[in-house]
Amino acid sequence: MKIGITCYPVYGGSGVVATELGKALALRGHSVHFIAYSIPFRLGHIQENIFFHEVEVNAYPLFEYPPYTLNLTSKLVDVVKHEELDILHMHYAIPHATSGDLAKRILADSGIHIPIVTTLHGTDITIVGRDPSFAPVVNYSINQSDGVTAVSEFLKEETLSICDITADIEVIPNFIDTTRFRPLMKDHFKQAICPNGETLLVHVSNFRPVKRTTDVVEIFNRLVQEGYGVKLFLVGDGPDRAPAEHLARELGVIDDVRFLGKQEPVEELLSIADIFLMPSGSETFGLAALEAMACGVPVVASDIGGLPELVIDGETGLLCPLGDIDAFTEKTRLLIEDEELRLKMSQAGRQRAVDTFETNMIVPLYEAYYERVMESVATGIL
Repeated sequence: MKIGITCYPVYGGSGVVATELGKALALRGHSVHFIAYSIPFRLGHIQENIFFHEVEVNAYPLFEYPPYTLNLTSKLVDVVKHEELDILHMHYAIPHATSGDLAKRILADSGIHIPIVTTLHGTDITIVGRDPSFAPVVNYSINQSDGVTAVSEFLKEETLSICDITADIEVIPNFIDTTRFRPLMKDHFKQAICPNGETLLVHVSNFRPVKRTTDVVEIFNRLVQEGYGVKLFLVGDGPDRAPAEHLARELGVIDDVRFLGKQEPVEELLSIADIFLMPSGSETFGLAALEAMACGVPVVASDIGGLPELVIDGETGLLCPLGDIDAFTEKTRLLIEDEELRLKMSQAGRQRAVDTFETNMIVPLYEAYYERVMESVATGIL
């Protein structure tokens, strides 16, 4: 197949999933065309069967804000025509699904009938979809898609609850390459970071307020005050990085905290971690937690959204009530003190990643879904 993929190319779950999907599809022999305003963060470099088409956003004096939705539409039309794509896969409802629908209608006037699949990732529904100013466009764009997928059962139910959706929604979970994300022998690295045998805690996110990064710092501080030998890696960047740094300084723990910014490959950092902290206020799946599990790192996370579908409480990690810093501190303390439990959860998390979320198990579900959507559209035209 010749597949067009549009996503946000920045550091974040939806862009990571879309990029990894495209790379996996290319390895399986498909021709994959990324269409975005810059090269996706996880793409790295163009390889065989992968192409990148930049959406140019021109600034005209007439427009106070450049009309990206229209620029994207024009680029989609151009790429579909000249590359003879079979299907377009739009990640995130707006503006991508909106542009996809408009491109589909423009192309239909030329006798080209391109199927559109939209994948919902989370905040496009839980935040944008709740906004009355966007709701009509979100509803329309999803309903006009020829196929719709969601990354968790939670997100499917949220979409049906929040939005006025008549389209069928297929749940295809996020996935991970467990040959890349796996425990690595990095003893020398761990020794350099934790020279006195400290326990290394890690948090990875885009540092948006919903990720509650300052809660991570507060949990870490409580453990330090209780006398535990701990270190903290904070990986990623975003609006809450500065508040988190300020809090770490204010609490006097900044010397034991490393703000590492955006890191690629993150699996090398996860391989020396002992515990992964995810106190998020909203997670429709929790890709960062899956990456940690695949690397054998037990997860302590909020008991919200799609996380209970991923993290089996008491088996592959521990779940806590949202915003309950006392509970997060207690559960983290338990894993620090009980090395046997930590090892057991490490092994169980790794096994769950391999058995349930391995790339080669999930990507064929997308291939089969593409085929069904394409057949349905072709049948409808005939």
